[in-house]
Amino acid sequence: MLTAEQILAAHKANVETLFGLTTKAFEGVEKLVELNVTASKAALTEASGTAQAVLSVKDAQELLALQAAMFQPLAEKTAAYSRHLYDIASGTGAEFGKAFEAQAADAQKKFMAVVDNASKNAPAGSETAVAVFKSAIAAGNNALESVQKAVKQATDVAEANFNAVANTAVNAAKTTAKKR
Repeated sequence: MLTAEQILAAHKANVETLFGLTTKAFEGVEKLVELNVTASKAALTEASGTAQAVLSVKDAQELLALQAAMFQPLAEKTAAYSRHLYDIASGTGAEFGKAFEAQAADAQKKFMAVVDNASKNAPAGSETAVAVFKSAIAAGNNALESVQKAVKQATDVAEANFNAVANTAVNAAKTTAKKR
């Protein structure tokens, strides 16, 4: 049976976790805003330079060369922006995942302590029922661990695919720019 102190401690821990996750969420938003402000400033500066370059073009061939020269850096900057965006999102998500895993492990440990305490105080003859219950809990824990591993693997595959697509786009832009 849980005491008032244990319930109070659990609530305090939950509030601390909530504020910690809220702080991490705001940090992610701050990074996102900073990334967008930086990207916007760079885009305005480049737009000014591009406008000046277009106004100084003398013929169609020079315009095509200017266009080809701008295409590759644009693809690289877009890929870099996407990578930064992905890093911010995955970093914030990882913090939430760590907090969830820590809370789940703590809750699991506390639950097992309650089960152990209950099994010690169980009436005679209920050993089989207690053993079956503990076995079911262990199976549930194993299933949860398997799901967590599968999610981690899927995340790693998604990140590798994202990086591969970004690199392919940049390389395609480089190849296209060289052909012009």
